[in-house]
Amino acid sequence: MNRTYRIDDGRQTLVLAARNDRLPEVVYWGACLPEDENLDTLHAANVIDVTGGMLDENPDLSICPEATRSFPGQPGLIVRDTDGTPLLPKFCFESAEQNGTLLLSYKDAANGLTLTVSFVSDPETHIITCQTTLDATRPVHLHWLAAPVLPGPQQSDEMIDVSGRWCGEFQLSRTAWAPGMRYRENRTGRTGHEHFPGLIVPCRGATNTSGEAYGFHYGWSGGHRMIAEELQDGRRQIQWGHAARMETEPSTQFKSAPLYVAYSDRGLNGCAVAFQRHLRDRIVTWPKPSAPRPVHYNCWEAVYFDHKLPVLQDIANRAAALGAERFVLDDGWFGNRDDDTRSLSDWTVDPRKYPDGLNPLIEHVHSLNMTFGIWFEPEMINEDSDIHRAHPDWVLGSEDQTLGRQQKALNMALPEVRDYLYERMSAILSAHDIDYIKWDHNRVLPMPDAAQTRGSYALIDRLRAAFPNVEIESCASGGGRIDFGIMQRTQRVWLSDSNDALERLRIQHDAALFLPMVVTGSHVGPRHCHTSGRHLDISFRAWVAAQRHMGFEMDPRELDEVETAVLTEVTSWWKHNRHWLQRADILRLDSADPAVIAEQQLAREKDRFVVFAGKAATSSQIAPRPLRLTGLDPDAMYRVDLLNRNSLHLLSRGTPALKTDALELSGTYLMHNGITLPWSFPERMWVLEGHRL
Repeated sequence: MNRTYRIDDGRQTLVLAARNDRLPEVVYWGACLPEDENLDTLHAANVIDVTGGMLDENPDLSICPEATRSFPGQPGLIVRDTDGTPLLPKFCFESAEQNGTLLLSYKDAANGLTLTVSFVSDPETHIITCQTTLDATRPVHLHWLAAPVLPGPQQSDEMIDVSGRWCGEFQLSRTAWAPGMRYRENRTGRTGHEHFPGLIVPCRGATNTSGEAYGFHYGWSGGHRMIAEELQDGRRQIQWGHAARMETEPSTQFKSAPLYVAYSDRGLNGCAVAFQRHLRDRIVTWPKPSAPRPVHYNCWEAVYFDHKLPVLQDIANRAAALGAERFVLDDGWFGNRDDDTRSLSDWTVDPRKYPDGLNPLIEHVHSLNMTFGIWFEPEMINEDSDIHRAHPDWVLGSEDQTLGRQQKALNMALPEVRDYLYERMSAILSAHDIDYIKWDHNRVLPMPDAAQTRGSYALIDRLRAAFPNVEIESCASGGGRIDFGIMQRTQRVWLSDSNDALERLRIQHDAALFLPMVVTGSHVGPRHCHTSGRHLDISFRAWVAAQRHMGFEMDPRELDEVETAVLTEVTSWWKHNRHWLQRADILRLDSADPAVIAEQQLAREKDRFVVFAGKAATSSQIAPRPLRLTGLDPDAMYRVDLLNRNSLHLLSRGTPALKTDALELSGTYLMHNGITLPWSFPERMWVLEGHRL
């Protein structure tokens, strides 16, 4: 007897099938199948031949591969009994429900275990969300639990996963499929710069704009593990779960985080748009859903720890004149915080810097029609702090642990720690008109611990329930805690501590595989970048920031008249266009010139777009190569204009029509020939606006 199930969302079909009472395996995942496709026939057609002289039957590559059924690869579950005895589960069918959600339950009566898997499809975003739950009749020890296991495509030669570092997040790593395992495990205790929990598997020949691809994201803010394994019989499996041994205590229930997956027949962009839309429209909960994203000002790189009220008021005046609508007071306002070695966890206003409290600054900011935000780093503690002296037992890890960023972490699994943090933070939020928190997390943890992540989630959830109008930014030394788990609780991410526009151009481009514009903070940094030492033109810095949720993070007193004019103009453009950019799809373009990093932000109605073409290096050829656009109506005519032609250099001496006039061109021409841009130096950006006629 066969048991078959299918999941459809209008763009992809996923089919599960099982023989008799066994766990099912994914026998099809790809483009939409006809409604009358015979799933029993499909299941039979999926069977591969047996050879090799070993087993007489190929063990199922099920949604939780079982070692007890002779599966030769990584099993989907590794568990021990209460006394530490290894268990080898063998699950059999118990029940199935499909009413919007496909819910399948399997029982191992001998071992007292129940495995439940769920699949939820979204016809708007084209994301399938799947999750695994393990229940036991008594406390057991978990080593590894995979979210529902999916097959890797046979038509793929490589996989693209995401690595990185501080000030160099979202680096795409391409690894060829080969017999054996691509194993990535993040044991830093947070999402991590080093191992963002995302994977794109392109099929042969896929590009940003064409071909087939499969996307995965594991929505969890603690350590995670990814396994992409090719068996000797040629089959491939992809597993996601918490990092091994993260559950330090036995329990009667364990859950994987949600695994978000997408199939695309539109290249990598199809996966990217699915993730962007799902995060923006399904994951993030907005305090003020109809409000436009405000232009952001953060004072960190202007003053660091040197807080003086008259200076901050002057900076606020200048930021407001440039177009800022939110002022964020960063680190240094509390305790005796004159550097990064002291006072973390002492969340009371520093009377030396603010003898009359924060209200004089807040009232001044409000008088400029800006809202006010503030910085916290709740999960961290300095040894030189009142709370560490009073409660050294609240620290996570050993007494002699290696410090990170001069600090330790608080044990967020302890209710008394969460209660203390809630009390201190809510006191600040209750006493002041604050609508934004920059929530930082500036060190890796001494070890991965799922209870730490759950404790952080619980604190954020409690604060959000008490202060529902306060928006929260997830910052972790920049991009160290960005995932769909933390984004269920926050509304913005600080993508990188690097305000170097050249580095940001690349980081933003690659992060767009998962993140929409509306949550991705991007700031105009100082003329002399504090993290790279580069000096970059104000126009380039401004337009790179305008690609995402725009802000400033420099001392505006350094700006000359020309820089002020350019920044004011770009900010004004962003504010006039944010109403449609907030819901636009970010499409990575296939540039014929590797020196050019280009993207197209396309309105949902496809009636307007903007192209950002950043020149990151010197081209090997003299003249710019045509840049193909994507996603347009091939039969429509579009008016395309060069928005920043005032940036043309004297060395650009030719007569391309775009230098002087808007052009009216068909979607077919723009997508198949492309638009030819004027020449420019490296570290410059061309910005094109397009409207359907």
